Amino acid sequence: MGVRRLFLNLIVDNDVRGTKSLRCINLDRQKFFDDTPSPARRPNGSGSESEAGLREALKLGRITLPHPSINFEACGSVLQWSIDCFPLGGGRNKVLCADQSGRAFLFDADTRHVVPMPDLNAPKLSPFSVFVPGADADDDGSSLFVMERYPAQETLSVHLSHQFEAFVYRKLTNSWSCQLLPPPPFVTDPKYWHGRPKKISSYGVVGSGGWSICVSVDGAGTYCLDTVKHAWSSAGEWTLPFCGKFEYVPELQLWFGISAEDRRCLTAADLSATDSPPQIVDSWMELETPDEWTEMLDPQLVSLGSGRFCVARFFHTRIRTGDLCEGSVERYFTVVTGVDVVRHVPDGNGSINGHGSASSSDGKGKLGIIKHRSRSHISYGRDGNITAVF
Repeated sequence: MGVRRLFLNLIVDNDVRGTKSLRCINLDRQKFFDDTPSPARRPNGSGSESEAGLREALKLGRITLPHPSINFEACGSVLQWSIDCFPLGGGRNKVLCADQSGRAFLFDADTRHVVPMPDLNAPKLSPFSVFVPGADADDDGSSLFVMERYPAQETLSVHLSHQFEAFVYRKLTNSWSCQLLPPPPFVTDPKYWHGRPKKISSYGVVGSGGWSICVSVDGAGTYCLDTVKHAWSSAGEWTLPFCGKFEYVPELQLWFGISAEDRRCLTAADLSATDSPPQIVDSWMELETPDEWTEMLDPQLVSLGSGRFCVARFFHTRIRTGDLCEGSVERYFTVVTGVDVVRHVPDGNGSINGHGSASSSDGKGKLGIIKHRSRSHISYGRDGNITAVF
């Protein structure tokens, strides 16, 4: 079994406009994971929930936000103040931040060091990022790819786009550079030049060596970026079964993400062959909620290593303050749930070893999910709003 992270990083919007903080939660101290957890329920397909599930959803523990590791603020602008945060994965406790003008810095939460970074060639409106570690132990060639989620159309003559960039680290100079990338083919294809900009709906790293970034685009198919050659290719007109970022778990040899078909579910799929539609292995509902809870943002998945995950969901509900005529109060809150995905290997007697909800078999043992604890944080309080987890 590989090494599992013991901490979860949170990006929190503060009360002051254009300011955010990085908070680091100790998962053991706040008890997100139990030694003897209860099994998770599988979705029943009807959208209904049991009374027990409702009681469980209403009795969540609270997330205690620790003191900030760092507070940061966007430089003032007449039009807006905003700052985006892009984590460096692979067990690195670092985050790159860029404001609405593209000014950037890198913060190392372990050493508390702030490193100036080259500016983005152009600011991004609704960006996402994918980190690809270098092949060598010294991190040479490690790259953080920053891309527009809703890229605008560009002409065929565009070879490098300000909408797609990469921060690349070089050990020889101990420095980062920021490079423009070519746009994926759908951005310059005239047949997609109608209606609103297409949305990149899912993204992540694929391939045994981790050399490709795969993105799916609503209404335009799936594309792969060779992270060494910086060249795009079309994988097909199909789309990946995920919403947002997906993660590879080498111990299970599968990719995991939030289901695009049912965002209440965590989904496992085999993306080993990117030239054909992926095979969905199974899906599980890690959190059952009352009907009155509405998800306001896309859920976020964080891989902690060896099949352990935290799932963050962002809800809104309306609570009655008394009789119907007296009105109601709105509540916004974040729920984070800890889960393990495990293989249940049959023993010599034909029974299955392990705990949790076993579900499907791919020839290597049945795959199942173990649900641990869910904890909540109320938004718009004095300690701010959780907007991202990594």
